Amino acid sequence: MATPSDEMNTELNYRRYEDYPREEGARFYDNDEMIWQASWTHKCPTYVHQTPPCQASCPSGHDVRGWLDIVRGLTTPPEGMSMEDYAFQLYAKANPFPSTMGRVCPAPCQDGCNRNEVDDFVGINSIDQFIGDNALENGLGFEAGADTGKKIAIVGGGPAGLAAAYQLRKIGHGATVFDDHDTLGGMMVYGIPGYRTPREMLAGEIKRITDMGVELKLSTRVGTDVTVEQLEKDFDAIFWAIGAQSGRSLPIPGGDAVNCVSGVAFLSAFNSGKLKHISGKIIVVGGGDTSIDVASVARRIGNISNVNEKDRPERIILGDTAHDVAETAAREGAEVLLISRQPVENMNAAQHEIDDALREGVEIRGALSPVEVVLDESGRAIGLKVAQLSYESGKAEVIEGSEEVIECTLIASAIGQVGDFTGFEELDNGRGLMNATKNYEVKGKPGHFVAGDIVRPHLLTTAIGQASVAVESICDYMKGSEQRVRPKVDVHHFQMSDQLESAGRETEAFIATGEGKEKEDGLRGTDDSKFAIHNYEDRSFASIITHEKLFLGHFEATPRNHRSFVEIDSDAVLQHFDERMQGLDREMAQAEAGRCMSCGMCFECDNCVVFCPQGAVFKVRKNESTLGRYVDTDYYKCIGCNVCEDVCPTGYIQMGLGE
Repeated sequence: MATPSDEMNTELNYRRYEDYPREEGARFYDNDEMIWQASWTHKCPTYVHQTPPCQASCPSGHDVRGWLDIVRGLTTPPEGMSMEDYAFQLYAKANPFPSTMGRVCPAPCQDGCNRNEVDDFVGINSIDQFIGDNALENGLGFEAGADTGKKIAIVGGGPAGLAAAYQLRKIGHGATVFDDHDTLGGMMVYGIPGYRTPREMLAGEIKRITDMGVELKLSTRVGTDVTVEQLEKDFDAIFWAIGAQSGRSLPIPGGDAVNCVSGVAFLSAFNSGKLKHISGKIIVVGGGDTSIDVASVARRIGNISNVNEKDRPERIILGDTAHDVAETAAREGAEVLLISRQPVENMNAAQHEIDDALREGVEIRGALSPVEVVLDESGRAIGLKVAQLSYESGKAEVIEGSEEVIECTLIASAIGQVGDFTGFEELDNGRGLMNATKNYEVKGKPGHFVAGDIVRPHLLTTAIGQASVAVESICDYMKGSEQRVRPKVDVHHFQMSDQLESAGRETEAFIATGEGKEKEDGLRGTDDSKFAIHNYEDRSFASIITHEKLFLGHFEATPRNHRSFVEIDSDAVLQHFDERMQGLDREMAQAEAGRCMSCGMCFECDNCVVFCPQGAVFKVRKNESTLGRYVDTDYYKCIGCNVCEDVCPTGYIQMGLGE
């Protein structure tokens, strides 16, 4: 529906021509973007597809705008397919874990959303969850491609390894996953508590992938149980996705005490079912999401005051024993302190996770730097000496005389992670990680590829996006092709040709005519040609559209549709392991998707048709129309007045040279 002219004259009316300096009394603008000659110009509308900032901000490179268009009803599913199934199909092109992402991804896509300039970002995460949960409820799966005869060894069954297996099987390549655990999932299982990633949900998302014909070698460690040389002999390529599951110890005196453990080890022991309580007070050092998880788990499992030596938490975390449920019945709320070198407001953890931890009884202190672990006569940590930091100069500086000792019985360090290179030490870059090219090849190792935390510990979605690029590189390697140059905006792009084909409206084959065929006029496209996409330009590989290119006055402020959330206070947190987040229903998901501004792509608002003074912009016939091909321009009528560009909410119409 078009926006009435009186509604355009609002605070958000960013009509772009108003920003151009005009020479007083003249009929032209002093700007090289507009070439005015009396009442006409050499510039006419071009339909320019650009990447929206949500997609550009997503490490998986989702076509976010695309599956939001499906959920909102702008893009119609093929006959016999539901909206939910069609959205899942498009979503999974980039990422096979929508339910997981919807729950735990900190959503950089939402930070980049242009809607933030109007009111509030689109709740992309909530629609992730809606798409994923529906797919699980309806048993949607994936199909493997025709067998190519190629085999790839995947070392590690976490998010990167499973994403690579999925992408490889879609193509038809064989995928064998080697993992040293007895359960797949990596950090999704062992690094994130089950109340954030419900195990039944996670198992369903993993099973979809393994059902594609992925071969599994569980409880098998490459480097000890099987050699790298054997993999090189048996497979066409090797993909390393070993993660960074060894935490860094505190680099201070006493940081190697027996009861100073890594946050990663703490969470792994809990998620494996071994760790069921702590004893005394725990100090968590960090500031990121892992440190929040450690602190929140500690509050849930609780504290036992009188504990046997064999049941000390560090013995469970570092050893092979496990707590006995019967012995941990009489527990109370644990005292948990999380400290960060950054001020609390600048911590890396997601704000809602910080808020939850505070509500659940975790004490958080920022701008504190660990100085020394205080030990007793047996070498156990009994306290942590810290100093306050000042950032007045722009960098962290210790405030003299601010040192204090905080008593504790356990210290968990969540300050970084490294990999375990036992058996393939030559791949360690000296920092406990692996070096990779832009194509995610292992530097100096032809046939070896890598992705995930072992390259750079980051988000689950980062590992999944890297795996997708690595699979493309593996395919190029096995074909003997040179590695492709990655585009400036390296995401899963919308393809107009694919859209036309899926709608049964593909372009006609071009056939040159005449004796000098390469010189004939028939080689040049016109607006009547059926072998080319008329006045459409794809800049998505190089350009991200910002809010300055949009007509924000078109969009009314609309409240975000929030998911319901079970808030747990400090009195109820003990032994509370139920999921806290409740997803959107179908109606709310569609309403939230409808808030998307479709940046860089037409969303069929009719503004250009209604406001064109020459009637040059017209709707494409229904039997020829599809996403991005909703309107067209009659260049015989167009005088280049720029009105269509000015009233286009999405920035899809831009002026290009023409006659």
